[in-house]
Amino acid sequence: MTQSAFSADVQATSDEELESLIRQDYERCHPGDTLDDLKRRAAFSKEDRGLLRDWMAIAAAYKKRRATEFNRGRRS
Repeated sequence: MTQSAFSADVQATSDEELESLIRQDYERCHPGDTLDDLKRRAAFSKEDRGLLRDWMAIAAAYKKRRATEFNRGRRS
């Protein structure tokens, strides 16, 4: 596996992990819409790209908080 293919694989796994953190919240906040629908629309809509970016930022914050809580628990 080349370095760029490895990087793409790691990025895809990371994106999937982040999406799993927000999928339920997004779909609860946007009844009748799914995160997958938003991802498809983001390919051609500036507004949806921004919305997806914002939700992914929320997911990154969730992930960071979980890691902090995990590390805090390990030190106790």
